[in-house]
Amino acid sequence: MPVLAPTTFDQTFASYLRVAALAVTILLPVVAILMFTGEWSQRSVMTTFTQEPRRIRVLNAKLAASMVLGGGAAVFGGVVTAAGLGLAAASGRPLEANLTVGATTGYLLFVLLNVLAGVAFGALLQSSATAIAASFAFPAAFALLGTASTLVADWIDMSTTFNWVLENNWGGHVPQISVSVLFWVAVPLAAGVVRTIRRDVG
Repeated sequence: MPVLAPTTFDQTFASYLRVAALAVTILLPVVAILMFTGEWSQRSVMTTFTQEPRRIRVLNAKLAASMVLGGGAAVFGGVVTAAGLGLAAASGRPLEANLTVGATTGYLLFVLLNVLAGVAFGALLQSSATAIAASFAFPAAFALLGTASTLVADWIDMSTTFNWVLENNWGGHVPQISVSVLFWVAVPLAAGVVRTIRRDVG
């Protein structure tokens, strides 16, 4: 955390908030995945869809719950950031007050995008172990590919494109961010919705 390593991190409000964002998004996608895969893994999905046969409503409810979870985690990260800034200020450390509305919005979008990526993996793969493994393996694989290909790095690698969102660095990057969101969120989530609606639970 920046308050414990002042020489490693920039001592700015935005830097503290970005560290909080990275911390809360380590486990958030996993929780989102479990919300979508738990019933399939535990074989209780038949009960769920018997009680509510309109599967799209079940998916919408889980998606809404995931967004609430992400929003709550973002608020928690903000509280932790404020506490860290308070400790740093109390120690007499100079801090640059560079937190803007854009930076705060980027922070919130970054958290929610990571949650949505977890939702997409869970909805598509419908297996807790497989989805969790994929949520770590695929981003790591594309990050590795990104070191050899600027096309992958700039258009697909979420460690690049999502970080542009976190850093509120939209200038010239909107197309790349949009393609990355399509790749990691929109397309797999849409495929997961179709698979859930069509899958036999018998």
